[in-house]
Amino acid sequence: MTSPIDFPFVLSPAQIAQYGRDGFLRLSGVLDPYTLGHYGAEITRQTLALNTQTAALEERSTYDRAFLQVMNLWQSSGVVRRFVFGQRLAGIAAALMGVQSVRLYHDQSLYKEPSGGITPAHADQYYWPLASDQTITVWIPLQAVPAEMGPLAFYTGSHRTALGRDLPISDESEVQITAAMEAQGFALDDRPYALGDVSFHAGWTFHRAGANTSNRPRSVMTMIYMDAAMRLAEPVNHMQAADRDRWCPGATVGEVIDTPLNPVVFPA
Repeated sequence: MTSPIDFPFVLSPAQIAQYGRDGFLRLSGVLDPYTLGHYGAEITRQTLALNTQTAALEERSTYDRAFLQVMNLWQSSGVVRRFVFGQRLAGIAAALMGVQSVRLYHDQSLYKEPSGGITPAHADQYYWPLASDQTITVWIPLQAVPAEMGPLAFYTGSHRTALGRDLPISDESEVQITAAMEAQGFALDDRPYALGDVSFHAGWTFHRAGANTSNRPRSVMTMIYMDAAMRLAEPVNHMQAADRDRWCPGATVGEVIDTPLNPVVFPA
């Protein structure tokens, strides 16, 4: 029997156009509660088991207070691998980017603890040594995310500006990018997420998240997809060099990133 994580999700032309205009798209009812519960329990279990952060919240940097994070959980758990390689989410990503097939760049679990801090404003693609912007991140809350838990928030249309693209995530990026977005009139979409809501955002879309002021953890799974024809670019900062070595081992600058860590996930 086909799993719900493989059922196609049909996007309308208006939704695809909205993604191109805004740089992100929120979708409701993408995953049912049972599916989220089944896979979410294993994702959260693996995150807590593999996390290496031991410092108390008050002793951490702003970045480390934002969340516990573990990457490439698909390599540690067959259950998580099944989720990461699901056709439903990857198919949406392909449709939004307008490509026939997508590869995995990497997955990333983000666990914002109770009293966890803000996620400073940033754009993901600052970190990626990729030759084009045909990238997309799917953000999958494993529970509802009301305002007090710090839902992911997007600066609408900000993928069209270059201001702030040279800033890594930090206290400085929060101040400078927020000011730049406000000055350019990019409105912040910080609506809460209901259970089953999922968002997709482009690599250069600026986004942030508030603190988790609740007494519950905010558990989220993300997958970063890229056009299956994506080529490796020469890194332009030390973070991209580190990403190249960690997520694209053996790839060659100018060639398609076809490594064991970057399989084509759609179509299966």
